Order: sequence, then C-alpha cells, then structure tokens
Amino acid sequence: MNSAIEQIVSAYVALGNLQALQDLKQHREALAGIVRDRADFNFAVLLGQIDDDIAAIDAGLDRLRSRTEPLDE
Repeated sequence: MNSAIEQIVSAYVALGNLQALQDLKQHREALAGIVRDRADFNFAVLLGQIDDDIAAIDAGLDRLRSRTEPLDE
C-alpha cells in the first residue's frame, strides 16, 4: 500500500502542480531542521520518516519535470 505522502505526491503530479510539490518539500525540510535541533529526545524514527517523505517528493518532482521538459531535437 502506498503511504499517504506517496498518494499526495501522485495527486500533485497528476494535476501538474509543481508549486504544491515544492511547498510540500520545503515544509518537510523545515520540519527536519527543527527536529534535528532538538537534543532532549532521540527523533531518529521521525527523521527517517521525514527523509522518506522528502525522497518521495523528490521522485514526484522528477516525474513532473520530465513530463514538462521539452524534448531536444
């Protein structure tokens, strides 16, 4: 089964919504930065999930960009 983030990314790719994907990635990166700055608890599992989310978003960005880039002639 696809994760929630993979379903969201697939929807944005299908809609061609590059800005939404970029915003989603920026949000996840900011969240990772906040969590990494915390020293009071081990957030390794959460950081792993955030990293997985970012990888899924990057894959979606790649798919969307490859669809919209003109072919070289």
